Amino acid sequence: MKFDLKKAIEVLERTPGVLNTLLDGLSADWTSSNEGGESWSAYDVVGHLIHGEKTDWIPRADIILSPEADKHFRPFDRFSQMGESGKKTLQQLLQEFSTLRKSNMERLRAMGISDEDLAKTGIHPAFGEVTLAQLLATWVAHDLNHIGQISRVMAKQYKAEVGPWVEYLRVMQS
Repeated sequence: MKFDLKKAIEVLERTPGVLNTLLDGLSADWTSSNEGGESWSAYDVVGHLIHGEKTDWIPRADIILSPEADKHFRPFDRFSQMGESGKKTLQQLLQEFSTLRKSNMERLRAMGISDEDLAKTGIHPAFGEVTLAQLLATWVAHDLNHIGQISRVMAKQYKAEVGPWVEYLRVMQS
C-alpha cells in the first residue's frame, strides 16, 4: 500500500485505545514480565512509546518541514524509558501516552501536510536522508511492531503451560 496520511492517522490514533484495552487492569505478572535478559515488558514498551511521542515523530517532522537549512535529527535514545518511567504505574503511563498521542495527532493534522511535503527530507543519524513519508510510515509500523511485541511477550508467559500446542502457536516460536 502506498503511504496515505489519512490511513496512517487511522492506526496512529487507535494505538492508545488498543493498549488501554489490552493492558489496563491486568496484574503485574502480565505487564512486567519480559522474555529474559534485556528484553522489554509491556510496561517498558509503553514507556518507550511515550518517549517517542515527546522526542521522535513530531519533532522530526518539524525539522523536515522547517525552513531551517539544518535538517539533522537528534539521536533517539531507545532505552530512555528505563529511567523516565520511574515509579509511575502502568495506568499512569497509559494515560500519559494517550494524552501525548492525542496532542500529536492534533499537531499532525494542523501541519497541513501536502504530497510535496511528504517528499521533503531530513537527515537521520544512522540512515542519512529520509523523507517525511518514510518517517510517518515508520511511526505507524513502529506502533504495530510494539503491539505485536507486547502480545508476544504476554503469550510467552504460558509457553510451558500450552504443552504440545506450542508447535502450532507461531507467537511462541520467536
